[in-house]
Amino acid sequence: MPIYDYQCKECGETYDIFHKVREIVEDVLCPSCGSGEHTRLLSAPTFSMKGQARESAPVAPTCCGGSCGLN
Repeated sequence: MPIYDYQCKECGETYDIFHKVREIVEDVLCPSCGSGEHTRLLSAPTFSMKGQARESAPVAPTCCGGSCGLN
């Protein structure tokens, strides 16, 4: 279920709305003042990757065994 962030144009309140199947903009109302005038904000998506990599990446050689801090 996607979560969208909105900011009310009337009172400036920022709030989240959970949309089920499709977004219905007309149904979005500010929980503080009840206004339908809002701006949808951009938010960073969150996800997690589960499982293990099939192959490990090759290890790069170090110049001095890693003690110099460059590797």
